[in-house]
Amino acid sequence: MSLIAILKRRKSCPKVTRVEEFIHSYEGNQGRILSHFHHILAKELALLPKIRFRIPFYYRRSWICYLNPTKRATIEFCFLRGNELSNEQGLLNTNGRKQVGGIEIETLTDLPESQLREIIHEALLLDEMEPYSVKKMKKAK
Repeated sequence: MSLIAILKRRKSCPKVTRVEEFIHSYEGNQGRILSHFHHILAKELALLPKIRFRIPFYYRRSWICYLNPTKRATIEFCFLRGNELSNEQGLLNTNGRKQVGGIEIETLTDLPESQLREIIHEALLLDEMEPYSVKKMKKAK
């Protein structure tokens, strides 16, 4: 979708957020995956979506997760505190990162939705029990 089309859409529909504009700028599988998870995270779970570092992040008490479109036409669904999650499902990969764990999604048909929802709920529980703190991470070193 072109920038002009996005701006026209925003003028005719003033309730479109920056995150929704971001999602609508992607087509095909990436757009469908972004839209699917935005609905789950923002609508069903009432997480606050914000654009940070040019991608959508979702918050409750602190940062929970983000959706990162890749150059390989996939979406990486990342959890900021992936290193603290149990990952009993075996879905999260750190890809050499110390803290963030994510799963790369190519299509919605291949999505292990129930297992991914378990991870989301575990991340929300972790956020409720002990919100992420940069100060905490610095003290741990």
